[in-house]
Amino acid sequence: MGVGETIQSVERAAGILRLLASGPRELGVAELARAMGLPKGTLHGILRTLVHVGFVEQDAATGRYRLGGTLLHLGSSYLDVNVLRTRSLNWADALAGRSRESVWIGTAHEGGVLVVHHVFRPDDSMQVLQVGTLLPAHATALGKVLMAYDPYGDPGAAFHAPSAPEPAAAPAPEPAAGPGTASATAAGTPSLAALGAAAGGEPAAEGVLAAFTPRTLTSADDLAKELELVRGRGWAYDVEELVEGEVSIAAPIRDARGVTVGAIGVRGAVERLAEAGEPNITIVSYVRDAARAITRDLSR
Repeated sequence: MGVGETIQSVERAAGILRLLASGPRELGVAELARAMGLPKGTLHGILRTLVHVGFVEQDAATGRYRLGGTLLHLGSSYLDVNVLRTRSLNWADALAGRSRESVWIGTAHEGGVLVVHHVFRPDDSMQVLQVGTLLPAHATALGKVLMAYDPYGDPGAAFHAPSAPEPAAAPAPEPAAGPGTASATAAGTPSLAALGAAAGGEPAAEGVLAAFTPRTLTSADDLAKELELVRGRGWAYDVEELVEGEVSIAAPIRDARGVTVGAIGVRGAVERLAEAGEPNITIVSYVRDAARAITRDLSR
């Protein structure tokens, strides 16, 4: 192939993806063939390949096509962790001030939740920097949000998550500007070496999620029901599912395309964040306000 030459089939595939991304509705073969100026047979071959690799999905009922979860997932990784953290700094500090609790921001990473930013609770208590920690998705509010809005939509992904919170191998970075704030890039991302019961989680049998407390969701059915509730209300919580005596509340952060690229939440004592086993709705509103503010910033 000479310099400057292109591969026709790749160009055609890219054209199909642009058409599917250009509007909210699904497109049929006839519409795509007409727009591309291609015979239906040629178009079918390209579509079969795109479906096979997950870039396109076909509706089983209508036969029409839409962008696939794999492509959306790849697109969500375009937002650099540093960009997410930078755009979130002020809002995370503000949330800590309003809620009087520690604030965590996380992104999906290797089946778990990577903590990319952590603001200390604004008091004089001894606290440990958690940036770089890999949390189990199924036992945290951050993780439930990220799973509920994952383009793949596969709760089973949590079965491949780390069996216990895994600390970062790299030393903690210097705190960022702002009271009680600490942040870092993903450079210190830990491996997925299982820590099991040593870190507080019971070793999980095949097909069962690791249990950290008696309240941890450990079955796929229970997790799927929980994620459906999360999608319905737009936020998630865990009451003593990861650590006894602690509650977390989180909401999704989205980019300009509406793709969930992270989650922000608070974590604190059950006495402060829950009432009769339910999360404090005032704190929920603070968390959702912060998530919406960061989403607006990312959409500019």
